[in-house]
Amino acid sequence: MAIVDKHIDIDRLVTTVQEICRIPSVLGEEGAYSAYLVDMMRRSGFDAAASQPVLPDRPNATGHIDFGTGGRTVVLTGHIDTKPPSHGWTLTEPYSGELIDGAIYGQGIMDMKAALVCQLIAMEALRASGIELNGRLAFAGVVDHMGDQRGAIEYFAHHDADLAVLGECSGSQVYLGHRGRYYFDITVRGLSAHTCHKPTAINANLLAAHAIIELDASKLEPQLEDWVLELFGPETYMVPGRVYGGLPPGGPSMIPDECVIRVDCRPQPGVTIEQVRAEIDRCLDGARERDPRFQAEVVLADVKDGYLVKRDDEVAATMIRALAAVRGHESPVSVGNWLGDTSSVGHQVPTIIFGPGSERAYAANEHLTVDEIVEAARAYAMFAALSMSPDPTRDTL
Repeated sequence: MAIVDKHIDIDRLVTTVQEICRIPSVLGEEGAYSAYLVDMMRRSGFDAAASQPVLPDRPNATGHIDFGTGGRTVVLTGHIDTKPPSHGWTLTEPYSGELIDGAIYGQGIMDMKAALVCQLIAMEALRASGIELNGRLAFAGVVDHMGDQRGAIEYFAHHDADLAVLGECSGSQVYLGHRGRYYFDITVRGLSAHTCHKPTAINANLLAAHAIIELDASKLEPQLEDWVLELFGPETYMVPGRVYGGLPPGGPSMIPDECVIRVDCRPQPGVTIEQVRAEIDRCLDGARERDPRFQAEVVLADVKDGYLVKRDDEVAATMIRALAAVRGHESPVSVGNWLGDTSSVGHQVPTIIFGPGSERAYAANEHLTVDEIVEAARAYAMFAALSMSPDPTRDTL
């Protein structure tokens, strides 16, 4: 690892992370950050650094470095888009990129601005090290992760890969996968009337409240393989997360005849749509027992699959080995409760998840230590080196 380590430009790494923290890239506004990454790759001499069209003014940032002859393609990837700034910042401003007591502060630095820079710096370090590698090391900074994951879908529709690392914030641990997401829309029907004629109406919001109580009390624990239960726990989380009912402030006086509940379900890999739908139906039966007037229609609104690889799969074993080489000891593996782009593209290329930062990203005063950032760059470099080495048993790099 020492051969590669001495080529990781820590000053450049820190300065670049600070710079990208100053570029807002909220979902829908990724263009400036994408352009920065493409320019960085071009100035560094990457091969085919380019903006890949995805959505208007929202391109992916792509490029690669070729090593030796033959070999396979390894992709380092992650998303450009972030959530809006949180309220409550006190130490500095959300887009300051300020270095305070050994940590860089910035909105979205955990998810996942820093990881993308770490990946690029790792690629530069491998090239500068001169160690013998065969294959193509590619980079894909993708847009629309927090939308429909169209950036990742578009990239892997046009680029082949043998292995990939997704730089989602995993607490600097190796994540074998993550939960999926099912959205169900429940439309509750009532009977409308003017507020002055309340006795003739059936308030859809009232009926929906019964369903919300039943849904929130749900604790679905489907049968799963023991190793999946050990990683994710027994419960499939299900929450009535959004409610659309009634009339807006300032509107006319009327008792609503419709209320829509969006149920946000986060299933472990292996939990089927049918299992979740059966639990929703059970909850709605409970609402009907509360009020016999209850009636509703249920529609599956969106599906994002969970993702999971086994610990001894090559992509996982290689990242576990890479992180052990960086730290001098093996670390435990885990899984995420959030949703990664692997939901849409993990079936195409074996992917492991590793990145600095915790799942509590987007809290006020979001930050990463310089040590966490440097370690991530080292881990990405080691993973790529092990994956592309002519001698896969080699440990001294």
